[in-house]
Amino acid sequence: MLLRVASSSRRHDRWILQRASGGRFDGGAAAVTAPDTARRRRVSAWLTRYPRATPVAIFLLIAAITILGIFAIEWGEGETASADLRSRANNIASGLERRSDASSAYLRAGAALLASVDRVEPASFRRFVSELRLDSDFRGAEGIGWGMIVRRGGEGAFGELMLAENNIAVGVRPAIAAPQSFAVPVTIIEPDSTANRNALGFDMYSDPVRRAAMDQAARTLRPVASSKVMLVRGDNSETTNAGFLIYMPVFEASPGRPRLRGYIFSPFDAQDFLASALEVQGAESLAVKLYSGSSPSAPLLASINSAEDGRKRVVQRVNVGGQEWRLEVSSRDSRMLSGLSMLTLIFGALVAGLLMVVVRMLTRQAQDDERRLAQFEEQASIRNSLTRELNHRVKNSLASVLSIIALTRRRSKTLDEFADGLDGRIRALSATHDLLTQSDWGTTPVRAVVETELRPYANASDHEIVLNGPEISLAPNDALSLGLATHELATNAAKYGALSQAGGTVSVSWELVGEGKARIVWKESGGPPVPEQRGRGFGTDLIERVVANELKTPVELDFPPDGVRCVLQVLVREHGEFAIRAGK
Repeated sequence: MLLRVASSSRRHDRWILQRASGGRFDGGAAAVTAPDTARRRRVSAWLTRYPRATPVAIFLLIAAITILGIFAIEWGEGETASADLRSRANNIASGLERRSDASSAYLRAGAALLASVDRVEPASFRRFVSELRLDSDFRGAEGIGWGMIVRRGGEGAFGELMLAENNIAVGVRPAIAAPQSFAVPVTIIEPDSTANRNALGFDMYSDPVRRAAMDQAARTLRPVASSKVMLVRGDNSETTNAGFLIYMPVFEASPGRPRLRGYIFSPFDAQDFLASALEVQGAESLAVKLYSGSSPSAPLLASINSAEDGRKRVVQRVNVGGQEWRLEVSSRDSRMLSGLSMLTLIFGALVAGLLMVVVRMLTRQAQDDERRLAQFEEQASIRNSLTRELNHRVKNSLASVLSIIALTRRRSKTLDEFADGLDGRIRALSATHDLLTQSDWGTTPVRAVVETELRPYANASDHEIVLNGPEISLAPNDALSLGLATHELATNAAKYGALSQAGGTVSVSWELVGEGKARIVWKESGGPPVPEQRGRGFGTDLIERVVANELKTPVELDFPPDGVRCVLQVLVREHGEFAIRAGK
C-alpha cells in the first residue's frame, strides 16, 4: 500500500511539473535531442569506419571548392582584362588613325597650295612646311616632301634644276626604264636633314609598292598610304628602317582635263609611328604588332614588346591613309595567379589543412571512444558473467551447507557432537574455498585439494600418507565436492581407520580415464579391521548423496576388512570453460 501511494504521489508531482512547464517534460527534450544523437552517432560511425579516407575526403572537398573559387576569380578577372584590353586596343587604333588623318589633312592642304602656283620653289615650300607648325599629332613622320613628274628625256633638266635650286648635283635614280614613261624623284623634302638629303633624286615611282600607292592616290584624288617599304636613314644608304609613305597627288589648275604635276608626300618611320600611339596606353604591359594589310599574310610593319607572347590577344582594324591595316594587341601579364586568387589558394589550403587536422583529431577521439565503449561493454559482460557465476556458486555452497546441516543434525546425538561435526565440515568447505580464491576461481589441481584436507594428519609420524597422480585440474564445483569427500574420508580414517593407530597408511591416487574423466582412488591399509556389522554413518550418506550428486557420477564406497576403499570419477572439463573465472 505504501508503494502504491508513493507511486501515485510521483505521478501527481510529474503532472504538476508538466503543467508548470506548459505541457513539456524531460521526455520532450529527449525526443528533441534524439535526432541530434543519432546524427552524431552516424558521424562517429563514418569517422571510425573510414579513419583515413574521411580526413582526405574533407581535404579534397575543400581543395575542390578552393579551385572552383580560384577558377571563378580568374575567369572574372580574365573577362575584365579582356574588356580592358579591347578598350586599350581601340584607343591605340584611334591614336594611329588620328595621326594618319592629321598627316592626310596637311598633305591635302599642301596639294591645294602647290596646285595654285605655276612653279614649286624650295623657298616657298619650306615656308609652307614651317608655317604648318607640326605638333605631336605628326609624331613618327620623317617630314613632308615634294616629288615632281619627270618624263622620259627630261632627266637632264631635272639635274640642272636640282643644282640651281638646291645646289646639289643629283639626278634621277634609278634611270627611267621601259615600260615606265615617267619618274617621280624626291625633289624637295623638309626638314633638311642628312637622311632627307640622301633621299633627293630617288625615283619613288620605280618601286612597285610606292607606285601602287601613287596610282591609287591619283585615281581617288585622296591621300593613300603605301604598304611596307624600307626607308634610307643616315649617310649610309644601307641603313634602313621599315616604314610607309602617304601620297597626295597634285594637279595643274588648268581648264579641261587636269594634268598630274607630282605628289606631295610624307614618309613615316613605322616604329616611331606606332610608339607615338602607345605613350598614353601603358606600353610596358602591352605587346603590339602593326601589319600593313588586313590579311593574315600581310607583312609586319612594326612591333613593340613582341618578344613576349601575351596570354590574351585582340585584333583591331585600323584605317591608315585609306588602307585597312591589322593591329594586334596582346597582354604581357604573366600567367601566374592574380593576388586575390593566390590569397584564396593560401586561405583554402590553410582551411583544408586545419579541417583535415581537426577531422583527424575527431577520428582518433571517436576511435578512442569506440575502444573505451568496447572495453566497457566487455567489462560489463564479464561483470555480469561473474555476478551470475558468483550467484550460482553461493547457491551451490548454501545448498551444500544446508545438506551438511540436515545430515549432521539427523546423525548427531548431542549438541556438542552436532557442533563439532558441523564445524569440521564447514572448515573443509572453507579450506577448499581458499584454494579456489587463490586461483581466482579457476581450475584447481587434484593434488592441492587432497593435500589441503589431509594437512592436519600429515605431520604425525605414526602413520603414512601417500599421494600419487599426474597433474589434473578440476573445475570449482568439482574441487569443492572432492574436498568435502576427502574431508569425510579423512575424518572417518582418523576415528576408526588407518589414521587412528600407528602403522596405518592412507593412499590417494588419481589418473585420467576415458574422455575427460579423472578417476580418484582412496585406499586405507594397516588400520583396525573394518567390522562387517556397522551402522550407516553421516560420512557415507554425505559421500553417496551430496558428493555423488555434485559430481554427477556414482561413487564406489567399499568397506573390506583391510581398510576403506573409495573410488570417485570427476569430469575434467575444458580449460576454456573457466577462462572468465581464471582471469586468463
